[in-house]
Amino acid sequence: MAESGKPAGLRVGLFVTCLVDLMRPSVGFAAVKLLEDAGCTVEVPLQSCCGQPAFNSGDRQSARAIAEQVIDAFEGYDYIVAPSGSCTGMLKAHYPELFTGDPNWRGRADAFAARCYELVSFLVDVLHVERVTADFPGLVTYHDSCSGLRELDIHAQPRRLLGTVKGLTLTEMKDADVCCGFGGTFCVKYPDISNAIVTKKAKNVAATGAHTLLAGDLGCLMNMAGKIQREGKDIDVRHVAEVLAGMTGEPAIGASASERNQ
Repeated sequence: MAESGKPAGLRVGLFVTCLVDLMRPSVGFAAVKLLEDAGCTVEVPLQSCCGQPAFNSGDRQSARAIAEQVIDAFEGYDYIVAPSGSCTGMLKAHYPELFTGDPNWRGRADAFAARCYELVSFLVDVLHVERVTADFPGLVTYHDSCSGLRELDIHAQPRRLLGTVKGLTLTEMKDADVCCGFGGTFCVKYPDISNAIVTKKAKNVAATGAHTLLAGDLGCLMNMAGKIQREGKDIDVRHVAEVLAGMTGEPAIGASASERNQ
């Protein structure tokens, strides 16, 4: 349970994200629990991708068409919250620019963007959640995703709440704020560079001695989990929401088939 100083009753639309929906639904359920524990009414409207792959590839026409669908789907909510700094960065920072010069859409895009928040930032900065009541014994380290850190100024918020998890000890890795090498389509276009970056990241994670790696973006987590698994390192990888919500029953991200079936 999260302890909040914000009055209950806010109606929140949860933007689940493609990766959470397809690869790690437990992150979505953890997000719902955290938001409801903080007094919010949470709904998940019919939704699509945020449009970031198209936007980053230069296809502004497709990105705009997707943005129109998303804005329509989430209009009417007090806030739009996503368990991803990357997707939230797209919604909050880049949607308005897709409608520059359009008097019919720019105002709607601006109003939409103003109500968009990444999950942990929303809990701390808007709802003023001061602590959670989860237990997670062990040593963990935290990776700051590029979009969350640089577009949304998310750094202290997850650390503040992790500091209230019973039994958890956070140890900082070297270069926690350096890219993991995923970068969406970057890892596809430049696989050798991406691999070199994630190799350094995995080395820094292992050097902390932490048993668990946490972050707020599933793309980063899947990329790092894959490298850690291929190198045979005994380190679990989880989304921070799962730990804060006390919902760590699912096997770690990147777990082997035998571990998933246990």
